[in-house]
Amino acid sequence: MATPNISINKRSSEIVFFDLETNVPSKPGQKFWVLEFGAMVVCSRKLVELESYCTLIRPGDLSVVGLKSGRVDGITRKAVADAPSFEQVAQKIFNILDGRIWAGHNIQRFDCVRIKAAFAEIGCPAPVPVGIIDSLGVLSEKFGKRAGNMKMASLAAYFDLGVQKHRSLDDVRMNLEVLKHCATVLFLESSLPDLPIGNCQGTSSITTRSRSQVHNIPTSPIDKWQSSPSSITTRSSSRGKFPCREETSRKSPPSTSAIGYQRTVPYAKQSLGKVTAGVRNLLCKAQNKPLNTLLKHSQTLFR
Repeated sequence: MATPNISINKRSSEIVFFDLETNVPSKPGQKFWVLEFGAMVVCSRKLVELESYCTLIRPGDLSVVGLKSGRVDGITRKAVADAPSFEQVAQKIFNILDGRIWAGHNIQRFDCVRIKAAFAEIGCPAPVPVGIIDSLGVLSEKFGKRAGNMKMASLAAYFDLGVQKHRSLDDVRMNLEVLKHCATVLFLESSLPDLPIGNCQGTSSITTRSRSQVHNIPTSPIDKWQSSPSSITTRSSSRGKFPCREETSRKSPPSTSAIGYQRTVPYAKQSLGKVTAGVRNLLCKAQNKPLNTLLKHSQTLFR
């Protein structure tokens, strides 16, 4: 009788990164159709891929998909014409998502909402996560805007990880790599001494995002992170509740005009790729800690 419990506990500690590709509604009231689903299950302790699944999905209205795509590997009408409908792949999608920790970029405002709507449309219960890690919120709080905007393409370019393809499985794998690189940088910065700005060679002033008020801007060269609500959410006691809010736009993160505080780092942006390249293996030392724990506590590294 203990085996099922062990299986359930193991599943609930696994992280599934997933991404949806949809049409972009061009008219008011036009609906979103899921065109592709991609997911990758990873071990939360070793961050290695355990399984993956990806499928194109034929929308109910093929006219919402262009005959040609503006991207090299973009989704075209011909590509999805013979793909299965969402109803045909719904059980597989449910099985890979339900009861696991969900992770992705801007998933709380977009992917979670689209998944729930797609299952509702076919009259089936939607999968429910045991927790959600939205990398957009996590990186906005912990890593700041040193890479520019918080789009996945910008973060990937910052770390020389290649060009975002806007295909589901490619994007979730890129998402994980971005998180690993950001965690490495935060890990390294935690060991840096509190040096005066003048003693740092080749420093660059980088604006980071903070939830603190403008009049509370810290003046030290290495600022202490302010306490803020975590972007790692957990499942509510009611299984039917979905901890997501709808975003009517595509996958781009919401813009903000808030003024963040200034934080100085002891190296130039141009050399960051070289710094991280030599220390990627440092993450292996932390492989016995779950990803959500590593990110959740990263803010204490600056104290």
